[in-house]
Amino acid sequence: MNELAVVTPTFHSDAELFADLHRSVLDNTPPDTVHHVFVPPRDYDLFRGYQGPRCQVRTSSSLLARQAVRVAGMDFFLSARRPWPPVRGWVAQQAVKIAAVSELDASAVLVIDSDVVLVRPVRAERFRLDGKWMLYREDRAVTAALERHVIWHHVARRMLGLPAPPPLPLPDYVSPVNVWRPATVRAMIGHITDATGRPWMDVFTGQRHVSEFMLYGVFVDEVLHARRQPPPTDQRICYPTWQRSPLDHDGAIAFAEGLWPEAIAMMISAKSRTPVRVRRAAIRRCAEIVSAESGRR
Repeated sequence: MNELAVVTPTFHSDAELFADLHRSVLDNTPPDTVHHVFVPPRDYDLFRGYQGPRCQVRTSSSLLARQAVRVAGMDFFLSARRPWPPVRGWVAQQAVKIAAVSELDASAVLVIDSDVVLVRPVRAERFRLDGKWMLYREDRAVTAALERHVIWHHVARRMLGLPAPPPLPLPDYVSPVNVWRPATVRAMIGHITDATGRPWMDVFTGQRHVSEFMLYGVFVDEVLHARRQPPPTDQRICYPTWQRSPLDHDGAIAFAEGLWPEAIAMMISAKSRTPVRVRRAAIRRCAEIVSAESGRR
């Protein structure tokens, strides 16, 4: 068993972002850490050059149910068992993360999106506190203003056979970087199947609104730890900016200057359409900050 693995679904539009992420994985994880990458079949040739001892590239369709068929030229799938509504691409991508982690033989898995880069060396022990595995959780963060997050809580509980959530505010489990344990993911998908009487993949991909991170967090807190103290929180694993407008060079440097000392990763949202050269300026500044920290030790 390896101590750490990394899982990233990606596609052609994020190819340059993925290149920076993968380089950071090679630079900041143990030598036996493998980066497991999942891409649409049409993009396989674009990413196959990364294939090697520390990178496994597979098509996302290899993990989806055999009955799920991608519609040519469209970002959704059709399921023979439930042809309508179609499975939207972003829901299928989430299902791929769950299925991928469930197959891995590792103590912990970093689930990372393409617009993230690792900025500090990391080992699996980073995610343990007093012998307990940590969980990304921001208590009381989900309010009525986060309408989708509220829906995701309700959907997660339905899939897990739990009652409706308590009154707002609720905890948030959504982060650009999450640490999942494969054994926990296997327990989660088994629980979904038992609670619904249907294959977990059919249940998950049948949702119009769903969050894989919310599902995992609710399962850990309210199923695994329902009768005992919940796991310790890890709120500063990734230093992000979610803004939707592009950063300029000065803005990117100013963002990097605020890098949290606990963060192992940083994220400039791909939805901001920040130019790659500007993103890389921020990445370099983060590297300088981390290097200076090392020099002071």
